[in-house]
Amino acid sequence: MPGFTHERKIGGVVAGIDEAGRGPLAGPVVAACVVLDESRTRRKLRSAIDDSKKLSRDEREAAFELLLEARADGIAAIGVAAASVTEIDRINILQASLLAMRRALARLPLRPDHVLIDGDRIPHGLPCAATAVVGGDARCISIAAASIVAKVLRDRAMTRLALRYPGFGWATNVGYGTEEHTQGLARLGPCRHHRLSFAPCAQFVLSL
Repeated sequence: MPGFTHERKIGGVVAGIDEAGRGPLAGPVVAACVVLDESRTRRKLRSAIDDSKKLSRDEREAAFELLLEARADGIAAIGVAAASVTEIDRINILQASLLAMRRALARLPLRPDHVLIDGDRIPHGLPCAATAVVGGDARCISIAAASIVAKVLRDRAMTRLALRYPGFGWATNVGYGTEEHTQGLARLGPCRHHRLSFAPCAQFVLSL
């Protein structure tokens, strides 16, 4: 389980940043930035937070609601942002992910002294010091919390889009390249929310 070891070692106000949605064929990439007050973070919340990939959908939703309660109580600060499909296609998914991270930090309601970022890249132009932590969502509780927020909000966005764009199975695959999704692409062709710079989508454009 991730803990406060990295945050405590750095000291001061430390935020964690993570993103969700680098791999899907459709939809935005979403980033979240989270600060947790260690002294006030309750055991129930600590035990609920883990790398979002290790949690079931119900567990992520439950942890997300606890994080919202912590924000309401002043225990957590949260910033969320996204990069659009248009931006992903224009600057590539890596740069779009870093852009979403910068935006999420800018939307945090306080200025941290340091940010911990999941992965091996640090976005340019951050207003504070930063450290990249490979596998950070399994090691740092603030990054893990950010991974949950980003994942839950992106999944919810894709579920809403599924109502407007049926046939791709987004309510369950949230844009990932499942068999249902690729069959929908073959039958319907890509829509405005597909990443046309991704080969599985581009091939259907060329074949139309």
